[in-house]
Amino acid sequence: MNILATSGGYRPDGRYGARIGPLIEHAIALSDAGDRPRVCLLETALGDDSAAYARWYAAMSRDRPDVRASHLALFPMPNVDDIRAHLLGQDVIWVGGGSVANLLAVWRAHGLPEILAEAWRAGVVLAGVSAGSLCWHVGGTTDSFGPDLRPVTNGLALLPFSNTPHYDSEAARRPLYQKLVGDGVLPAGWATDDGAGLHFRGTQLVEAVADRPKAKAWRVELGQDGAVVETAVEPRLLPDPRG
Repeated sequence: MNILATSGGYRPDGRYGARIGPLIEHAIALSDAGDRPRVCLLETALGDDSAAYARWYAAMSRDRPDVRASHLALFPMPNVDDIRAHLLGQDVIWVGGGSVANLLAVWRAHGLPEILAEAWRAGVVLAGVSAGSLCWHVGGTTDSFGPDLRPVTNGLALLPFSNTPHYDSEAARRPLYQKLVGDGVLPAGWATDDGAGLHFRGTQLVEAVADRPKAKAWRVELGQDGAVVETAVEPRLLPDPRG
C-alpha cells in the first residue's frame, strides 16, 4: 500500500521538452513490477488535455520503452470500457497536476474514489504531482478556485493528513497552509518543495525523496503550546538515470 505524493515528475529536456524524471522512476520502482510494469496516467485535473497525454507517451516510449504505458481519460466519456478493471490492472497510477477541485468532482461522478482505494489496498502504487499529490490527503491549499489560494477539504483521505505542494515556489502557500493548520481548518500534514516527494507505506511516512539538491519536505503541525510548528525533513536525493 504505497503512495508517492510529490511536487515533481517530469524533468525538463531542451530537445524534447520533457523526460521521465527520477520521481516517476521511483514510483515505478516502488511497484516492484519486474520487466514490463504497467503505468497509467490520469490527467483529469487538466480536463484530459490531449497534449498532456501525447507528452506522456512520447516521454515513456523514449525513456522507458519497457513500460506498458496507458491513460484513463474521463472527458467526454471514459476511454476504457471498464474503469475498475483497467485501474486494478496497473502497477502504478500517476496523477498529473491542475485543478484538484475539478479532479475530485469528476472522479466522484465516475466512482473513482472507491476504485482507487481498492487499487491501493490491492498493491497498486498511487502517485502524482501537485493535484496528484493533494488528492490522496484530507485536503490542502489550491488555486483551483482562482488566482488566490484557498483551502480544499474534501480529498480522498487515504492519508489522514493535509498536504500542500510547491511550498518553496509559490510565496502564498507557506503562510496560508500554516494558518489553516493553526485554525483547525486542516489537520496536521506535510508540504513539499518543488522536486520533493513523500513516500507513504500505508499511512506511515517511509521517507522523503527529491529529484534535485536543496529541495525539502516539511512537517507542519500544532506544538504543545498551540502554535504551528514547521519541521524540515531532509530527503534522499534520487539518482537520475538520464543525467
